[in-house]
Amino acid sequence: MYWLIAFAPWLIAMGLLAFASTFFCASEAALFYLSRQDRRRMAAGNRAQQITAGLLADPDRLLGAVLFWNLLTNLTYFTIVSITALALQRQGRAASAGLFAATSLLVLIVLAEMLPKSLAVLKPRAVASLVGVPLALLVRLLDPLLPVFRMVNLLSQRLIWPTFKPEPYLQVGDLERAVDLSTSDAALVEHEHTVLQGLVSLSAIRVDELMRPRSRVRLFHPPVTLADLGGQPPESGYLLLTEAESDEVAGWVRLPSVSFIPDEHLESLARPVAYVPWCTTVAQALQTMRQGQRQVAAVVNEFGETVGVLTLDDILDTIFSPTSSRSERLLKRMPIRQVGPSVWHVTGMTSIRRLVRHFQCPRPESKSVTVAGVIQEVLQRLPEPGDRCRWGKFQFRVLEAADSGQLLVELTLVPEAEAQP
Repeated sequence: MYWLIAFAPWLIAMGLLAFASTFFCASEAALFYLSRQDRRRMAAGNRAQQITAGLLADPDRLLGAVLFWNLLTNLTYFTIVSITALALQRQGRAASAGLFAATSLLVLIVLAEMLPKSLAVLKPRAVASLVGVPLALLVRLLDPLLPVFRMVNLLSQRLIWPTFKPEPYLQVGDLERAVDLSTSDAALVEHEHTVLQGLVSLSAIRVDELMRPRSRVRLFHPPVTLADLGGQPPESGYLLLTEAESDEVAGWVRLPSVSFIPDEHLESLARPVAYVPWCTTVAQALQTMRQGQRQVAAVVNEFGETVGVLTLDDILDTIFSPTSSRSERLLKRMPIRQVGPSVWHVTGMTSIRRLVRHFQCPRPESKSVTVAGVIQEVLQRLPEPGDRCRWGKFQFRVLEAADSGQLLVELTLVPEAEAQP
């Protein structure tokens, strides 16, 4: 046991370094295992939790610091192991030197790497709250060196792998193959393909193509009482509230999910809406709504005015129902209905995407996304009953034009030889 006493300072240093490695491994596992909901709760928690949430706001900086300090700790640890093992070998204790090196390696791998990570993912919020403050200090100490590391990383990408391009994480074709291989039930495969196509289509559909136009939405000014609903809940299922001094949408209440609805001051149950521009995609709007835990988004134009409302139910209906349409949801009318040989009735809010898909024809050039928009674009004015216009192979005749701007249009197909490009 004499050698244990002689090497006691080195062994103590190894113990401290092993503890430091445990700290960094547990920190990495706990912090990056936190869910988005956990991060939001920590951002609204005590001071230590807020510091931890602040670190996660820049994950590249945090991960770089944790890996640097853990690497430095492990290198120092193995340096001491090498010094001690060589000293034992010079004393003629070759067997002890080999046993010491192997034991030190196992201690670091099992007790300082694997075990803390396994335990940290079981209680990530508790561990993250404990390590946030000391880790923030260590990250700040490394800040002066981070630009150097980033420059080295950039130079290595430009000089060593100049043509390296990261591959997409997942292709649509990969998802389709996964669906095909997941089950042998043909009906289930078809349903899963429908859902997959609905999900993929969200990145191509603009918000103004799916939103509920403002003219079709019931808005309530606070204070709101149960009597204001007139015994009839809003058709969308959402009680939409405006700002106190304007008509802009500011809050929402999902009435079917409320266990107890008070007789007065329903605005006390409201949650704020998300705000998205009219020209963004539904996929981007959904991401914004998820990040803010909002089920309703107010769609605004370039002047900041609310032009429509998009709800989570509308998005889910688009994903899971291949025949979903705004016309059915808002007007209780089929978007495209054949009324005679080569004659169809089409609602003004029918999307151009649905129209060209239904008739399986190329889409003529247009900035509009609905039939009503195309007719206004061609006529250069608000349409009136009896107006006629041609767009590509489609011949439109306006049958009804409501004050709210909703149209009912008669559609006929122009022969290919007469169709405009």
